[in-house]
Amino acid sequence: MIEAEHLSKVYGSMAAIEDVTFSVEPGEILGFLGPNGAGKTTTMRILTGYLPATRGTARVAGFDVHQDSMEVRRHIGYLPETPPLYPEMTVEGFLHFVARLKGISAGDRQTQVSSAIQRCNLEEKRSVLIRKLSKGFRQRVGIAQAIVHDPPVIVLDEPTVGLDPRQIIDVRNLITSLAGDHTIILSTHILPEVSATCDRVTIINRGRMVATNTPTELAAQLQGGTSYDLTVSGDLDAVGGRVLGIAGVKFMEALESDRLPEGLYRIRVSLEASEQASQEIGPDIAAALVHGGLRLYEMKCNQATLEDVFLELTMTEQGVVPATLSEEDELVVDETSTEPVFHDESMS
Repeated sequence: MIEAEHLSKVYGSMAAIEDVTFSVEPGEILGFLGPNGAGKTTTMRILTGYLPATRGTARVAGFDVHQDSMEVRRHIGYLPETPPLYPEMTVEGFLHFVARLKGISAGDRQTQVSSAIQRCNLEEKRSVLIRKLSKGFRQRVGIAQAIVHDPPVIVLDEPTVGLDPRQIIDVRNLITSLAGDHTIILSTHILPEVSATCDRVTIINRGRMVATNTPTELAAQLQGGTSYDLTVSGDLDAVGGRVLGIAGVKFMEALESDRLPEGLYRIRVSLEASEQASQEIGPDIAAALVHGGLRLYEMKCNQATLEDVFLELTMTEQGVVPATLSEEDELVVDETSTEPVFHDESMS
């Protein structure tokens, strides 16, 4: 449904994104994950026709973003980080206005607006002025304007930023309810949001793609992603011989154990990456120790999380965008100069 191939966006000598390639299958929710300034918003703007790419191609629902821009926009619902709302309009009046802009016929307009209001749980707010709504309800109105024309593709840029925990849960549930009928790209740097809503994750760092997979598979592929911490008593050499003989065990190391009673030791057993995904070998480790006459007092599994993956992949120094480049700033190129100029959207 969405295909991006070798996308790059360059401002003068500065590249905001470089060689970004990914795809999204129909009905899938893709989490587009990265730290602030990584290039998430730039990529979203290229996909939605807001910005042209310097190099590369992107297709949405079979249409080229550059060559068939208007057709692409008909197939996309877009929620920018700051929802495009008119505060002096009512919720229903604003959605009727958006429906007209998006070419919905007069005969279908009321049905489409009512459907968007219902799906976003805005029935009680339909006659309220947007300026009187809480931030959470404004986000819902932003999503409603993105889906009012029932597009096959929805692009959401930081949809839960600035919301309280209750509002975040409500928006997540709304996004999840849209899956299947719509293909969704969810751009964010909030890790629990990705784990709770997304089928697959693409991580971008300093303008470059660094990983793509399901959250579970990414955690499994992390170096040293799964390990066991054990408290045992007995001969450590005997422990090592027993444990290292188990298929799938990568290595064993002793941990600091000053606070343990004399004769007790803490060890960490790390597993091979292939074994992390294919089977659970914790019982084998416990059985090997007990059958060898060693005493096992405690055993805890340490499973790598998406946060571990994110930190490992985004703490590197490679990339093309300086850390000072903010997602909230839009780079605007002065046609008479080769140097990029920052434009603060809050001043416009």
